[in-house]
Amino acid sequence: MQTLRALVLSLAVGSAFAAPVDTRLQASLDRIASEARPGTLGIVVMDPSTGKSIKVNDGRSYLMMSAFKAPIAAAVLARVDSGELKLDQKVHLVPADIVPGSAVPSLGKRLEAGPLDVSVEEVLRAAVTQSDNTAVDALLRLLGGGHAATAFLESKGVHGMRIDMGERELSLMLNGLKPGEQPVAGESDEAANAREKKGFQAVLASKVDSTTLDAAATFLDKLQSGALVSSSSTNMLLGMMTAQVIPNRVRAGLPVGFQLADKTGTAGTYDDRLGAWNDMGIVTAPNGRRMVVAVFLSDSPAKPKQADAWFAEIGKAVAASMQ
Repeated sequence: MQTLRALVLSLAVGSAFAAPVDTRLQASLDRIASEARPGTLGIVVMDPSTGKSIKVNDGRSYLMMSAFKAPIAAAVLARVDSGELKLDQKVHLVPADIVPGSAVPSLGKRLEAGPLDVSVEEVLRAAVTQSDNTAVDALLRLLGGGHAATAFLESKGVHGMRIDMGERELSLMLNGLKPGEQPVAGESDEAANAREKKGFQAVLASKVDSTTLDAAATFLDKLQSGALVSSSSTNMLLGMMTAQVIPNRVRAGLPVGFQLADKTGTAGTYDDRLGAWNDMGIVTAPNGRRMVVAVFLSDSPAKPKQADAWFAEIGKAVAASMQ
């Protein structure tokens, strides 16, 4: 199996393999998306060597959730490249900065014991590899807000991906609350569900923290080609994505020898529906060939186990098309 270092280098330096995405893959993805109804399963698979892509349920935006941590990290690394930030620069955090949510106990959990001074690099790794919400909100503060991350993406030709707010503010909006607002004391389950449903629908309508399929593919393609940040920053971000700790979704369907540098994203449920279940990344075959893959499941009555099965099936289909 490739070492992490070898994988990162292969991702960063490019590949000589060129082949179009095939029609059998299109048929497989169409079928899986049909099975996912009445939820909406948006899929894009792009061959970086040819620029050819397959898209399913295109023409709309998808809520990124924690998948936005990869583009935010890229924007921060661009500041490191320019000298505005340093990887060993300390970031002061206090318990009030804690934002609930992390794939594993991470930076937010450490903060419970009291204030911390952590390096920019530590915050980046917590955000991308461990999907720590406290960490990504700290990164956005370093950038000066979501608009700065969006401006960076636009400057690099990534159009259709927007970052408006961090995890704390988005969570409030998804829950139908305003900053500083709390649920009404004694609120019934029915009222809470109605509030959360209204909040989720408002988030979707506003298109905050969202991406089109084209934008997701463009971001990943530019990342793997080294067009977003320096080679050292490219290698670092790809390494953090490869090491991310959620093992299911697309990577669960990849055969032995395939690797994935990805970032997942998940929204909570309302009315027994999954708000968002996402994965986007770069698949590398044992022969070095790569595919960019982004999958976004929105507003679905499926259970997480079923959603994971669809994502794994997509990973398996993509891998088969690369062999």
